[in-house]
Amino acid sequence: MPPATKRKRGEGQWALGYREPLNKNEENKKNDDGLNVRRRILDVYSKAGFDSIDPADLRGRFRWFGLYTQRKPGIDGGKTGALEDEELDDRYFMLRVRIDGGQLDGAQLRTLADISVKYARGTADITDRQNIQYHWIRIEDVPAIWEALEAVGLSTMEACGDTPRVIIGCPVAGIAADEVIDGGPQIRDIYDRYIGSPEFSNLPRKFKTAVSGCTAHCTVHEINDVAFVGVVDDESNTGYQAFVGGGLSTNPMFAKSLGVFVRPDQVHEVWKGVISIFRDYGYRRLRHRARIKFLVNDWGAEKFREVLEKDYLGYALPDGPEPAAPLPNRDHVGIRPQKDGNFYVGFAPRVGRVNGELLGAIADLAQRYGSGRVRTTAEQKMVILDVPEENTAPLAAALAEHDLQVHPSTFRRNTMACTGIEYCKLAIVETKQRAMDLVDELEKRLPGFDQPLSINVNGCPNACARIQVADIGLKGQLVVDENGDQVEGFQIHLGGQLGATFGKKVRGLKTTSDGLTDYVERVVRNYDAQRADGESFAAWVRRADDADLK
Repeated sequence: MPPATKRKRGEGQWALGYREPLNKNEENKKNDDGLNVRRRILDVYSKAGFDSIDPADLRGRFRWFGLYTQRKPGIDGGKTGALEDEELDDRYFMLRVRIDGGQLDGAQLRTLADISVKYARGTADITDRQNIQYHWIRIEDVPAIWEALEAVGLSTMEACGDTPRVIIGCPVAGIAADEVIDGGPQIRDIYDRYIGSPEFSNLPRKFKTAVSGCTAHCTVHEINDVAFVGVVDDESNTGYQAFVGGGLSTNPMFAKSLGVFVRPDQVHEVWKGVISIFRDYGYRRLRHRARIKFLVNDWGAEKFREVLEKDYLGYALPDGPEPAAPLPNRDHVGIRPQKDGNFYVGFAPRVGRVNGELLGAIADLAQRYGSGRVRTTAEQKMVILDVPEENTAPLAAALAEHDLQVHPSTFRRNTMACTGIEYCKLAIVETKQRAMDLVDELEKRLPGFDQPLSINVNGCPNACARIQVADIGLKGQLVVDENGDQVEGFQIHLGGQLGATFGKKVRGLKTTSDGLTDYVERVVRNYDAQRADGESFAAWVRRADDADLK
């Protein structure tokens, strides 16, 4: 092949002139826009049933409307990756509802609860991107689910797929007493202008956005493809700093600051410029290199800003300040003041696992003690807004009756888990129940431990539960136990810290699932005994002997 042709093919970047698909995913997207599958679901598949679904839609374009086939029950983790899709596929679906900014009113929450009960066998999980995920969805029921969601302003459009996914935002945007800026209007602006547009429905891979003016930095801007973070410039104007190129999975990278100041009215333009660069220059040849982080890593922030300003915006952005440091707890759990004199009440379900009945109860409590407004968080938690001070204690007590903790232990507050082998075709081990059992046991064994400590449990290497930035990150894999048998277990990452460092992997540090609680108890006790006053777990890990980490 002549050198010029090699250069042209490169990574399959459209902007360099190569538009022919270089893999099956790109071919499917070129053959038909994923957004077009909606009509086939409504007119054909929901009427003719599962067996009528074209495989290219089933395992590809369905994702453009939040649908993935779930894992067939009974297939152990050793067969993940070894079986063909048809062997792993169940005839039911996971369905993801996007909740941009985590914002829900009472009618929306009740609708989510009703769908869970009617169509999803009661299932509902809060994800770490503020979505709600259902399981056991039948293709025949999807039109009715969409109709119910859309009647209250919710959607599954571009909840998955090579698209601009849900835009995460601070759950207390617009009401927090200490926020830098309310990011809500900018989230709505981006959503209204661009979500569902064919202009951005064929990206190299998924594209994750965060917009927030929260002082806690609860939207974890460091690991998003693009993030806008509230700042105040030298002239006391409030706006945003822009970050690009963050992401975890098997090759984690922190986002890079562009060093700019973005006015609120410019956010949608800058967002459009960044996603357009990704669409045009993103690496489409290999799926595992198709995220924007690889492009940003190769170009650097300076070149990325230059291309953005010159070729996409048509104007230069002024230099801008970096955000202030985050608060120690980057969440909104507890009872805290709103700027209007009311309070919000943040509470912790068990690793994001809720159900239809529970969502209905939360809607009732939000209406009884507040205004009915509820929020989901990027930490798999929920927040009830607009609670008069005299209602905060009764609400906390009422939530506790449903095992929803307003003042949770550090283990309940800071443990997250992905979907795991129960439903996910990529998973190797069980996660949700394992994490819930871990929390329960640690609360019994270490009742007085009160330091911030995050434990993130993932069922595979893809890091949906952000294992590399947790104090204790657990990556599911098969390990060999003391009897020489292959069993479920975890590789352990220690001392991860958002924006600072990824978790440390100690040579050979793994545990079986059965031995997990003993291991976590041991390392937490070592930390508690050796830590200096105010020393974080991550700081202790950096200086601790490897023997104390095992």
